[in-house]
Amino acid sequence: MINKRNFMYTTLIFVAGLLLATLAQTAGARNLALTEHEQLGKSIFFDTNLSINQNQACAACHGPEVGFTGPEADTNASGAVYEGSISGRFGNRKPPSAAYATLSPIFYQDKKGLFVGGNFWDGRATGEKLGNPAADQAQGPFLNPAEQALPDSACVVYRVCTASYPVSFQNVWGDATCAIAWPADVETVCGTEGATVSLSNEDRNKSDIAYDNIALSIAAYEDSPEVNAFTSKYDQTSKGKVKLSKEEQKGFSLFQGKAKCQKCHISNGQQPLFTDFTFDNLGVPKNPENPVYDVDPDFVDVGLGGFLMQAGYAEDVYQAEWGKQKVPTLRNVDMRPDSGFVKAYGHNGYFKSLEGIVHFYNTRDVKDVCPGPYTEAEALAADCWPAPEVSENVNTDELGDLGLTPDEESALVAFLKTLSDGYVP
Repeated sequence: MINKRNFMYTTLIFVAGLLLATLAQTAGARNLALTEHEQLGKSIFFDTNLSINQNQACAACHGPEVGFTGPEADTNASGAVYEGSISGRFGNRKPPSAAYATLSPIFYQDKKGLFVGGNFWDGRATGEKLGNPAADQAQGPFLNPAEQALPDSACVVYRVCTASYPVSFQNVWGDATCAIAWPADVETVCGTEGATVSLSNEDRNKSDIAYDNIALSIAAYEDSPEVNAFTSKYDQTSKGKVKLSKEEQKGFSLFQGKAKCQKCHISNGQQPLFTDFTFDNLGVPKNPENPVYDVDPDFVDVGLGGFLMQAGYAEDVYQAEWGKQKVPTLRNVDMRPDSGFVKAYGHNGYFKSLEGIVHFYNTRDVKDVCPGPYTEAEALAADCWPAPEVSENVNTDELGDLGLTPDEESALVAFLKTLSDGYVP
């Protein structure tokens, strides 16, 4: 016979444990598994006050429940571009994953002439400023009018210095880092587009240093085991804790061979990153639901080529990179909170399923060209693919006519699903 008192006590302990586990994952909560520096970065990452209307954090576009990319199924199912702090403002690309982004090298050109590394889809967060592409990237959204839209980097510093985090900014970087004479109207200024916080030269210098340290703190969190977890089913196989199913193993063999995925999504080593950090034009069609076309109907995303042009590279160099986007990691490519959650794929979120993008890789150059800017669903229904958004430099050597059967496509998808972190054998 069950002892009711013991049963109730055990139940309460179990429920309390669940609550504590939930609280530990709550945004900004102290996670004892993180270093103080990583914890500070986590608090900043989830702080909605670090936007002009105090309504948007980094996590708004990089949700942990979906592998640190776009966490809104409805947005992913259409334009896949996220609205900023200011209502009606949108960027022009799908959020890249922040997971494993810290492992990208500082942007460089190798001996073969290939550009490698950096962050953002076009590589423009080179890492040359802070010695870390993830840190360079972290500074972008705070001041981007289409994202968190703060008018001055000093606003980010002010709000971080005055925040109530489990680990304060001063704890990590020293009391002097926030010893800045803030003007009385700083809150008003930080809520006003185009405004500038009035600081002395000395305080502006302090603020600039603190802003760099904020970015380095975010990068520290993004480099932590909480973000770069390496806990997928695939990882467990290398530890001998589990085996891939027959279909998953078949998919992995295709990944390394016939499907040519391994060419860019490197799977070598004990903890492969499933990217070579290079850039490629896959011939992805324009996403007709991208809100950028409401503002600029003629918009064309030229990717790396556009960045290189703005950076002052020679014309023949940037034209050879026209339309290329960064090869993303495939880790967490299928991570989602439930099976019905829609994720978006490609730099512009054109594809809405792994099945769709794998089918595109396999048949891009086999099917007829659609007569218009079809969505993925329309293209699949019409058995065609639209023309590439950028026709120059399309990779025709490693995708487009792979000759995979429907069963082989399914096996490849099954393998890709083994790359989601958090797998428990």
